[in-house]
Amino acid sequence: MSEGLHHGGAVDSAAARTGIPRERWLDLSTGINPWPYPRPAVADELWQRLPDAGLDRDLRTAAARAYRVADPDLVVAAPGSQALIQWLPRLVPASRVAVVAPTYGEHAACWAAAGHAVETIAEAEVDDVACDVLVITNPNNPDGRRMAPERVLAVLDRRDGRAPLVVVDEAFADVAPEVSLAPWAGRPGLVVLRSFGKFFGLAGLRLGFALADPAMATALRRALGPWAVAGPAAAVAVTALGDDAWIAATRSRLASRSRDLDALLTAHGLPPVGGTDLFRLVEHPQASALFDHLAAAAILVRAFPERPDRLRFGLPGDDAEWARLAEALAAWRDRARSAAE
Repeated sequence: MSEGLHHGGAVDSAAARTGIPRERWLDLSTGINPWPYPRPAVADELWQRLPDAGLDRDLRTAAARAYRVADPDLVVAAPGSQALIQWLPRLVPASRVAVVAPTYGEHAACWAAAGHAVETIAEAEVDDVACDVLVITNPNNPDGRRMAPERVLAVLDRRDGRAPLVVVDEAFADVAPEVSLAPWAGRPGLVVLRSFGKFFGLAGLRLGFALADPAMATALRRALGPWAVAGPAAAVAVTALGDDAWIAATRSRLASRSRDLDALLTAHGLPPVGGTDLFRLVEHPQASALFDHLAAAAILVRAFPERPDRLRFGLPGDDAEWARLAEALAAWRDRARSAAE
């Protein structure tokens, strides 16, 4: 699969394509919190030795508390939720897999690469689809669609062979905890995936979690092998996941700034049609031209080859970044007006 097809962040490719040096780019393509958790000091020994069982236990305990999981033994820590997305299909016998789409493209790609028969379905088909594995992203990427936990639980309750495994990708659920299935972790057939780096703004740590029943949790740990998560990453996450005040303040900040992004986009003829508090989705018939216009100004947003009328905008960080985006959008709007006259 080509770089950037299923996800954002391909700044190197954008720089090579445009000739604009990498350090000049404003990357709004990823939906990562631009105000990261203040990194705590990490003991030197964590850089020098392999992570031990005690640190892994502390990490799983912190994640269980933060995500409202009853038992830390139901938590599997991994080097990013992407690693879990790639491993899960290899632990399941050949199956009929239904992926609720449009969504993060790696789900269908990874299940297909592992030899499963994959189909994409609309949200309306979730209740009646005939499949062995059902994959849902909640809140969804890129449109922010939300599915009530009760609806997903109802699918699990109908364990009549149609959906024995339900995978719920909650990469953006930190800003919408009310939709999370994490409190039901441990139910047979339910696997919940959580991403640490997006909400905490520390994607470079490469940390994610699977919340699963004991059998699946054991299978995932064996697949990942020992020392799956680096010691410094685990130590930072233990502190961050336990910082309730920062988490609450960050949810409030992201909600406020996402409304600011709504206002900015709407003022330039791009009213959002969906999203979460970490990104906004817009639709416009000239979206491809806008993507190129922003790229010429060294601003990278998320494009969708399968939907060329769509763009996804992450949140700018400081005032200078907001001003850059506003200036580029104003120039695009003025150019469009001149062309129409």
